[in-house]
Amino acid sequence: MSTGLPQAKLKKQNLKTVAAELGVSVATVSNAFNRADQLSPELRLKILAQCEVLGYSGPNAAARSLRTGKSGIIAILLSDTLEYSVSDPVANQLIKGVAEVLQHQGRDLLLLSGTHNSRSSSAEAVPDGFILYGAPNNPEQLERILRQQKPMITVDCNVEDLPSVNIDNFSSAKHIALHAFGVMPGKIAVLGLRLIESDRVCRIQPDELYRSEQAISRRRLEGYLAAAKEVDRELPAEAVWHIPVNQHEQALMAAREALQQAVRPSVLLCMSDRIALAAMMVARELGIDIPSELVVVGFDGIEEGERFYPALTTIQQYSAEKGRLAASRLLAGELSGDVELHCDLVIRQSC
Repeated sequence: MSTGLPQAKLKKQNLKTVAAELGVSVATVSNAFNRADQLSPELRLKILAQCEVLGYSGPNAAARSLRTGKSGIIAILLSDTLEYSVSDPVANQLIKGVAEVLQHQGRDLLLLSGTHNSRSSSAEAVPDGFILYGAPNNPEQLERILRQQKPMITVDCNVEDLPSVNIDNFSSAKHIALHAFGVMPGKIAVLGLRLIESDRVCRIQPDELYRSEQAISRRRLEGYLAAAKEVDRELPAEAVWHIPVNQHEQALMAAREALQQAVRPSVLLCMSDRIALAAMMVARELGIDIPSELVVVGFDGIEEGERFYPALTTIQQYSAEKGRLAASRLLAGELSGDVELHCDLVIRQSC
Protein backbone atom coordinates (compact mmCIF):
# COMPACT_ATOMS: atom_id res chain seq x y z
CA MET A 1 0.00 0.00 0.00
CA SER A 2 1.58 3.28 -1.09
CA THR A 3 1.24 6.24 1.26
CA GLY A 4 2.99 8.82 -0.88
CA LEU A 5 5.37 9.60 1.98
CA PRO A 6 9.15 9.47 1.76
CA GLN A 7 10.49 6.29 3.33
CA ALA A 8 13.48 8.10 4.82
CA LYS A 9 11.50 10.12 7.32
CA LEU A 10 11.97 7.82 10.33
CA LYS A 11 13.06 10.42 12.88
CA LYS A 12 11.40 10.26 16.27
CA GLN A 13 7.93 11.71 15.97
CA ASN A 14 5.24 12.97 18.32
CA LEU A 15 1.58 13.71 17.84
CA LYS A 16 2.14 17.31 16.80
CA THR A 17 4.93 16.65 14.26
CA VAL A 18 3.03 13.74 12.72
CA ALA A 19 -0.11 15.85 12.30
CA ALA A 20 1.92 18.54 10.58
CA GLU A 21 3.61 15.97 8.34
CA LEU A 22 0.27 14.53 7.26
CA GLY A 23 -1.46 17.86 6.90
CA VAL A 24 -4.26 17.03 9.35
CA SER A 25 -5.18 18.19 12.82
CA VAL A 26 -3.69 16.76 16.03
CA ALA A 27 -7.20 15.61 16.98
CA THR A 28 -7.56 13.63 13.75
CA VAL A 29 -4.36 11.68 14.38
CA SER A 30 -5.33 11.11 18.01
CA ASN A 31 -8.78 9.86 16.99
CA ALA A 32 -7.23 7.40 14.54
CA PHE A 33 -5.55 5.66 17.50
CA ASN A 34 -7.99 6.22 20.33
CA ARG A 35 -11.48 7.00 18.98
CA ALA A 36 -12.07 5.05 15.79
CA ASP A 37 -15.76 6.00 15.74
CA GLN A 38 -14.84 9.64 15.06
CA LEU A 39 -13.34 8.89 11.62
CA SER A 40 -14.43 7.05 8.51
CA PRO A 41 -12.79 3.60 8.23
CA GLU A 42 -10.99 4.68 5.06
CA LEU A 43 -9.49 7.83 6.60
CA ARG A 44 -8.47 6.01 9.78
CA LEU A 45 -6.68 3.23 7.87
CA LYS A 46 -4.94 5.79 5.67
CA ILE A 47 -3.66 7.76 8.69
CA LEU A 48 -2.51 4.61 10.52
CA ALA A 49 -0.63 3.45 7.43
CA GLN A 50 1.05 6.83 7.05
CA CYS A 51 1.99 6.85 10.75
CA GLU A 52 3.59 3.43 10.35
CA VAL A 53 5.78 4.76 7.56
CA LEU A 54 6.80 7.69 9.77
CA GLY A 55 7.66 5.32 12.62
CA TYR A 56 4.92 6.70 14.87
CA SER A 57 3.09 4.12 16.97
CA GLY A 58 0.57 6.37 18.68
CA PRO A 59 0.18 8.96 21.43
CA ASN A 60 2.45 8.39 24.41
CA ALA A 61 0.43 6.64 27.10
CA ALA A 62 2.44 8.13 29.97
CA ALA A 63 2.08 11.65 28.59
CA ARG A 64 -1.65 11.16 28.07
CA SER A 65 -1.98 9.89 31.63
CA LEU A 66 -0.20 12.96 32.99
CA ARG A 67 -2.34 15.25 30.86
CA THR A 68 -5.72 13.68 31.61
CA GLY A 69 -5.06 12.20 35.04
CA LYS A 70 -6.33 8.86 33.71
CA SER A 71 -4.39 5.76 32.71
CA GLY A 72 -7.25 3.55 31.55
CA ILE A 73 -5.95 0.87 33.93
CA ILE A 74 -7.74 -0.87 36.81
CA ALA A 75 -5.72 -2.85 39.33
CA ILE A 76 -6.64 -5.94 41.32
CA LEU A 77 -4.76 -5.82 44.60
CA LEU A 78 -4.30 -9.48 45.48
CA SER A 79 -3.90 -10.76 49.02
CA ASP A 80 -1.70 -13.60 47.76
CA THR A 81 1.32 -13.89 45.49
CA LEU A 82 0.93 -13.40 41.76
CA GLU A 83 2.01 -17.00 41.13
CA TYR A 84 -0.64 -18.39 43.46
CA SER A 85 -3.41 -16.11 42.24
CA VAL A 86 -3.05 -16.94 38.55
CA SER A 87 -2.91 -20.68 39.27
CA ASP A 88 -5.68 -20.92 41.88
CA PRO A 89 -8.94 -21.81 40.08
CA VAL A 90 -11.11 -19.56 42.28
CA ALA A 91 -8.86 -16.50 42.00
CA ASN A 92 -8.42 -17.22 38.31
CA GLN A 93 -12.17 -17.04 37.72
CA LEU A 94 -12.41 -13.78 39.67
CA ILE A 95 -9.65 -12.26 37.52
CA LYS A 96 -11.36 -13.56 34.37
CA GLY A 97 -14.63 -11.88 35.36
CA VAL A 98 -12.90 -8.55 35.97
CA ALA A 99 -11.01 -8.82 32.68
CA GLU A 100 -14.23 -9.41 30.71
CA VAL A 101 -15.73 -6.14 31.91
CA LEU A 102 -12.53 -4.14 31.46
CA GLN A 103 -12.02 -5.43 27.94
CA HIS A 104 -15.59 -4.50 27.02
CA GLN A 105 -15.01 -0.99 28.40
CA GLY A 106 -11.66 -0.56 26.66
CA ARG A 107 -9.68 -0.67 29.91
CA ASP A 108 -6.55 -2.57 30.88
CA LEU A 109 -5.84 -4.73 33.91
CA LEU A 110 -2.92 -4.59 36.35
CA LEU A 111 -2.30 -7.30 38.96
CA LEU A 112 -0.61 -6.14 42.17
CA SER A 113 0.56 -8.57 44.84
CA GLY A 114 -0.22 -7.69 48.44
CA THR A 115 2.65 -9.87 49.66
CA HIS A 116 5.54 -7.60 48.61
CA ASN A 117 7.61 -6.21 51.47
CA SER A 118 8.85 -3.16 49.56
CA ARG A 119 7.91 0.16 51.10
CA SER A 120 6.49 1.52 47.86
CA SER A 121 5.94 0.65 44.23
CA SER A 122 5.61 2.99 41.26
CA ALA A 123 2.93 0.64 39.89
CA GLU A 124 0.60 1.62 42.74
CA ALA A 125 0.26 5.12 41.31
CA VAL A 126 -0.75 3.98 37.81
CA PRO A 127 -4.35 2.63 38.11
CA ASP A 128 -7.48 4.74 37.97
CA GLY A 129 -9.10 2.46 40.55
CA PHE A 130 -8.57 -0.68 42.59
CA ILE A 131 -10.36 -3.95 43.29
CA LEU A 132 -9.10 -5.32 46.59
CA TYR A 133 -9.36 -9.13 46.46
CA GLY A 134 -9.05 -10.91 49.79
CA ALA A 135 -8.10 -9.68 53.24
CA PRO A 136 -5.12 -7.27 53.05
CA ASN A 137 -1.76 -8.75 54.06
CA ASN A 138 0.23 -5.53 53.84
CA PRO A 139 -1.33 -2.68 55.90
CA GLU A 140 1.32 -0.19 54.78
CA GLN A 141 0.63 -0.87 51.13
CA LEU A 142 -3.12 -0.57 51.65
CA GLU A 143 -2.67 2.72 53.51
CA ARG A 144 -0.57 4.13 50.66
CA ILE A 145 -3.25 3.20 48.14
CA LEU A 146 -6.07 4.56 50.28
CA ARG A 147 -4.26 7.89 50.54
CA GLN A 148 -4.55 8.26 46.75
CA GLN A 149 -8.33 8.53 47.24
CA LYS A 150 -9.02 6.66 44.03
CA PRO A 151 -12.16 4.54 43.53
CA MET A 152 -11.89 1.19 45.30
CA ILE A 153 -14.13 -1.81 45.92
CA THR A 154 -13.42 -4.95 47.94
CA VAL A 155 -14.16 -8.60 47.12
CA ASP A 156 -14.15 -11.41 49.69
CA CYS A 157 -13.24 -9.03 52.50
CA ASN A 158 -14.46 -5.84 54.13
CA VAL A 159 -12.59 -2.60 54.67
CA GLU A 160 -14.21 0.23 56.59
CA ASP A 161 -15.96 2.81 54.39
CA LEU A 162 -15.40 0.81 51.18
CA PRO A 163 -18.12 -0.95 49.16
CA SER A 164 -17.87 -4.72 48.85
CA VAL A 165 -18.93 -7.79 46.89
CA ASN A 166 -19.08 -10.93 49.04
CA ILE A 167 -20.93 -14.17 49.63
CA ASP A 168 -22.52 -15.37 52.86
CA ASN A 169 -19.79 -17.78 53.96
CA PHE A 170 -21.45 -18.53 57.30
CA SER A 171 -24.84 -19.57 55.89
CA SER A 172 -23.30 -21.48 52.98
CA ALA A 173 -20.99 -23.45 55.27
CA LYS A 174 -23.85 -24.19 57.65
CA HIS A 175 -26.04 -25.33 54.77
CA ILE A 176 -23.56 -27.85 53.41
CA ALA A 177 -22.63 -29.12 56.88
CA LEU A 178 -26.29 -29.79 57.73
CA HIS A 179 -26.60 -31.71 54.49
CA ALA A 180 -23.55 -33.84 55.32
CA PHE A 181 -24.75 -34.49 58.88
CA GLY A 182 -28.11 -35.65 57.49
CA VAL A 183 -26.37 -38.15 55.22
CA MET A 184 -23.84 -39.69 57.61
CA PRO A 185 -23.65 -40.17 61.39
CA GLY A 186 -20.41 -40.45 63.32
CA LYS A 187 -17.28 -38.43 63.92
CA ILE A 188 -16.72 -35.09 62.14
CA ALA A 189 -13.44 -33.54 61.01
CA VAL A 190 -12.78 -30.17 59.39
CA LEU A 191 -9.94 -29.49 56.98
CA GLY A 192 -9.75 -25.74 57.40
CA LEU A 193 -7.86 -23.04 55.55
CA ARG A 194 -5.85 -20.21 57.16
CA LEU A 195 -7.45 -20.54 60.56
CA ILE A 196 -4.38 -19.62 62.58
CA GLU A 197 -1.22 -17.62 62.06
CA SER A 198 1.05 -20.53 61.25
CA ASP A 199 2.82 -21.78 58.13
CA ARG A 200 2.57 -25.44 59.15
CA VAL A 201 -0.22 -27.97 58.77
CA CYS A 202 -1.59 -28.73 62.26
CA ARG A 203 -4.61 -29.12 64.44
CA ILE A 204 -5.83 -25.92 66.05
CA GLN A 205 -6.40 -24.97 69.65
CA PRO A 206 -9.48 -22.93 70.68
CA ASP A 207 -7.42 -19.90 71.66
CA GLU A 208 -5.52 -19.89 68.34
CA LEU A 209 -8.43 -18.92 66.11
CA TYR A 210 -8.42 -15.57 64.38
CA ARG A 211 -10.56 -13.09 66.28
CA SER A 212 -11.36 -11.07 63.16
CA GLU A 213 -14.99 -11.34 62.12
CA GLN A 214 -13.95 -10.53 58.55
CA ALA A 215 -11.93 -13.70 57.87
CA ILE A 216 -13.62 -15.98 55.35
CA SER A 217 -12.21 -19.07 57.07
CA ARG A 218 -13.58 -17.98 60.43
CA ARG A 219 -17.05 -17.46 58.95
CA ARG A 220 -17.02 -20.90 57.37
CA LEU A 221 -15.86 -22.57 60.58
CA GLU A 222 -18.58 -20.79 62.54
CA GLY A 223 -21.09 -22.09 60.01
CA TYR A 224 -19.88 -25.66 60.57
CA LEU A 225 -20.01 -25.19 64.34
CA ALA A 226 -23.53 -23.76 64.20
CA ALA A 227 -24.70 -26.73 62.12
CA ALA A 228 -23.15 -29.19 64.55
CA LYS A 229 -24.81 -27.47 67.49
CA GLU A 230 -28.17 -27.44 65.72
CA VAL A 231 -28.17 -31.23 65.32
CA ASP A 232 -26.39 -31.93 68.60
CA ARG A 233 -23.18 -33.28 67.02
CA GLU A 234 -19.73 -32.78 68.55
CA LEU A 235 -17.15 -30.70 66.70
CA PRO A 236 -14.26 -30.01 69.12
CA ALA A 237 -11.16 -27.95 68.29
CA GLU A 238 -8.98 -31.05 68.00
CA ALA A 239 -11.14 -32.19 65.08
CA VAL A 240 -10.17 -29.09 63.07
CA TRP A 241 -7.01 -28.92 60.93
CA HIS A 242 -5.30 -25.75 59.79
CA ILE A 243 -3.91 -25.68 56.24
CA PRO A 244 -1.82 -22.55 55.59
CA VAL A 245 -2.21 -22.36 51.79
CA ASN A 246 -4.88 -23.76 49.49
CA GLN A 247 -2.47 -26.14 47.78
CA HIS A 248 -2.67 -29.84 46.98
CA GLU A 249 0.45 -30.97 48.89
CA GLN A 250 -0.54 -29.31 52.17
CA ALA A 251 -4.09 -30.61 51.86
CA LEU A 252 -2.73 -34.15 51.40
CA MET A 253 -0.78 -33.84 54.67
CA ALA A 254 -3.84 -32.71 56.63
CA ALA A 255 -6.08 -35.36 55.09
CA ARG A 256 -3.64 -38.16 55.91
CA GLU A 257 -3.51 -37.05 59.55
CA ALA A 258 -7.29 -36.80 59.79
CA LEU A 259 -8.04 -40.12 58.08
CA GLN A 260 -5.42 -42.18 59.91
CA GLN A 261 -6.69 -41.45 63.42
CA ALA A 262 -7.55 -44.41 65.64
CA VAL A 263 -11.17 -43.35 65.46
CA ARG A 264 -11.58 -42.24 61.88
CA PRO A 265 -14.03 -39.47 60.92
CA SER A 266 -17.00 -40.37 58.76
CA VAL A 267 -17.79 -36.77 57.78
CA LEU A 268 -15.10 -34.53 56.30
CA LEU A 269 -15.94 -30.83 55.92
CA CYS A 270 -13.38 -29.13 53.64
CA MET A 271 -13.08 -25.35 53.29
CA SER A 272 -12.17 -25.56 49.60
CA ASP A 273 -12.68 -27.94 46.71
CA ARG A 274 -8.92 -28.29 46.30
CA ILE A 275 -8.68 -29.58 49.86
CA ALA A 276 -11.66 -31.91 49.37
CA LEU A 277 -10.20 -33.42 46.19
CA ALA A 278 -6.89 -34.07 47.95
CA ALA A 279 -8.78 -35.70 50.82
CA MET A 280 -10.63 -38.02 48.45
CA MET A 281 -7.33 -39.05 46.88
CA VAL A 282 -6.02 -39.95 50.34
CA ALA A 283 -9.20 -41.89 51.11
CA ARG A 284 -8.71 -43.87 47.91
CA GLU A 285 -5.09 -44.64 48.88
CA LEU A 286 -6.24 -45.85 52.30
CA GLY A 287 -9.03 -48.02 50.88
CA ILE A 288 -11.80 -45.90 52.43
CA ASP A 289 -14.95 -46.02 50.35
CA ILE A 290 -16.75 -42.77 49.51
CA PRO A 291 -19.61 -42.32 50.27
CA SER A 292 -20.44 -45.55 52.18
CA GLU A 293 -17.67 -45.11 54.81
CA LEU A 294 -16.83 -41.43 54.45
CA VAL A 295 -18.67 -38.43 53.04
CA VAL A 296 -16.68 -35.44 51.82
CA VAL A 297 -17.89 -31.94 50.98
CA GLY A 298 -16.00 -28.99 49.57
CA PHE A 299 -16.55 -25.30 48.97
CA ASP A 300 -16.10 -23.18 45.79
CA GLY A 301 -17.50 -25.15 42.85
CA ILE A 302 -14.39 -25.53 40.70
CA GLU A 303 -14.76 -27.53 37.48
CA GLU A 304 -12.41 -30.30 38.62
CA GLY A 305 -14.82 -31.24 41.40
CA GLU A 306 -17.48 -32.19 38.86
CA ARG A 307 -15.04 -34.25 36.78
CA PHE A 308 -13.54 -36.14 39.73
CA TYR A 309 -14.84 -39.58 40.74
CA PRO A 310 -16.79 -39.64 42.90
CA ALA A 311 -18.00 -36.18 41.90
CA LEU A 312 -17.72 -33.65 44.71
CA THR A 313 -20.63 -32.21 46.66
CA THR A 314 -19.86 -28.55 47.19
CA ILE A 315 -21.02 -24.97 47.59
CA GLN A 316 -21.00 -23.34 44.17
CA GLN A 317 -19.88 -19.73 44.43
CA TYR A 318 -19.77 -17.75 41.21
CA SER A 319 -16.32 -16.19 41.26
CA ALA A 320 -16.38 -14.87 37.70
CA GLU A 321 -19.66 -13.12 38.46
CA LYS A 322 -18.09 -11.57 41.57
CA GLY A 323 -15.35 -10.19 39.36
CA ARG A 324 -17.77 -8.87 36.76
CA LEU A 325 -19.94 -7.21 39.38
CA ALA A 326 -17.00 -5.63 41.22
CA ALA A 327 -15.54 -4.22 37.99
CA SER A 328 -18.91 -2.96 36.77
CA ARG A 329 -19.65 -1.20 40.05
CA LEU A 330 -16.20 0.37 40.13
CA LEU A 331 -16.42 1.72 36.58
CA ALA A 332 -19.98 2.96 37.12
CA GLY A 333 -18.99 4.80 40.29
CA GLU A 334 -21.32 2.70 42.46
CA LEU A 335 -19.09 3.09 45.48
CA SER A 336 -21.40 2.66 48.43
CA GLY A 337 -23.02 -0.32 50.05
CA ASP A 338 -22.32 -4.03 50.18
CA VAL A 339 -23.59 -6.70 47.78
CA GLU A 340 -23.89 -10.34 48.80
CA LEU A 341 -24.12 -12.85 45.96
CA HIS A 342 -26.09 -16.08 46.11
CA CYS A 343 -24.40 -19.49 46.37
CA ASP A 344 -25.85 -22.93 45.60
CA LEU A 345 -25.48 -26.29 47.31
CA VAL A 346 -24.53 -28.75 44.55
CA ILE A 347 -25.17 -32.34 45.65
CA ARG A 348 -23.10 -35.03 43.94
CA GLN A 349 -21.77 -38.51 44.72
CA SER A 350 -19.27 -37.68 47.49
CA CYS A 351 -22.12 -36.85 49.85
